[in-house]
Amino acid sequence: MFFLGMVGQWSSFSMEMVARSYLIYDITGSAAMLGVMSLAMAVPMITLSLFGGAVADRLPKKRLIQMSQVAMSVVSLGNGIAVSVGYLGSAHPESWWVLMVGAVIMGTIMALAMPSRQAILPELVGREQIMNAISLNTLGMSFFQLVGPAIAGYIVAGFGYAAVFFIMAALNGGAIVFTSFLPRMVPSQAKRRSVVSDVVQGLKYVVSHRTILTILLLFVGSILLAMPYQMLMPIFAKDILQVGVTGQGTLMSFTGFGALAASLTLASLSSRKRGLTLLAANIVMGLALIVFAYSVSWPLSLGMMVFVGMGRTGNNTAGAALLQSHTDPQYLGRVMSIMMMNFGLSSLGTFFAGVLAESISAQMAIGGLAAALVAISLGAAFFLPRLRNLD
Repeated sequence: MFFLGMVGQWSSFSMEMVARSYLIYDITGSAAMLGVMSLAMAVPMITLSLFGGAVADRLPKKRLIQMSQVAMSVVSLGNGIAVSVGYLGSAHPESWWVLMVGAVIMGTIMALAMPSRQAILPELVGREQIMNAISLNTLGMSFFQLVGPAIAGYIVAGFGYAAVFFIMAALNGGAIVFTSFLPRMVPSQAKRRSVVSDVVQGLKYVVSHRTILTILLLFVGSILLAMPYQMLMPIFAKDILQVGVTGQGTLMSFTGFGALAASLTLASLSSRKRGLTLLAANIVMGLALIVFAYSVSWPLSLGMMVFVGMGRTGNNTAGAALLQSHTDPQYLGRVMSIMMMNFGLSSLGTFFAGVLAESISAQMAIGGLAAALVAISLGAAFFLPRLRNLD
């Protein structure tokens, strides 16, 4: 039921990546504004994720997940209404603020609820099955990453942005129903002084455990350097490859092919050499992004997106499995919240990448960041054997 409950969120999120970014680029025509919208999501994710982890360790995770699904439905419904009444669109250049407000709300939702979504898995399966459970979870995400963006692109082209937003609201509504069938897990009743105290204890725990700290730092690097390509995709689709919103959806869907292949492979493997998997995934993703950044060939760009999806999935799956396997249960929500905070940092990275794209070019911004990712990962592979050999 957990995976069925996540279907609505997986599918709506994959559709939103196309609809929201392309719409704001339609309205403003500015790479910097794509970065600003990412910053609007980044600020609450960075500032609130640690509190989301502390809350996940205190309250029933099922309840927190359902609250996030309700909020996401409301945001999508609001965007759809704003488009339907004719306000949100290129006819009103100032209407971008609606998407910015939605981005802030989405960032807040993700900060407070995503740690629960990650930390609930060990409560549903045994720790020896975590890698397989995470891989299956990623498999579901990969499937909708495969079909969602392409569907969103064609819906926008055929029926407009409002249709996509209303469909997203309905999908999240369905997710609420399926999540209600999950068993209610009772959190630990250990005495705690305050949420702030829990956050401080979580940070001290991470700093004192070198393995966990190393994994998180590598995660920060990969997220900051690789993920900005997603929000800057409208520049490549509209201006460089000249394939429009349907082309952007297709590009994003091709990352799903790679993600699906990587998820199936990882789900069948034993829990060994996950540190090496994490490093190799970063290198593959970085090299693919370098080629994609400078490609003007549609087939080559599609091919590189497959490898980007493979690398991204390997990174997320191996990293999450390592953290969940090496973290004490009472700190798991807080550790996963730091991992989720890294996704806020990716939006911060997108802001700087958008500014770079505005001043130099999108190709140089994405290609340069990807090259840095490859260099850091190769350095870690050679100079951090403990991480490389981590199971």
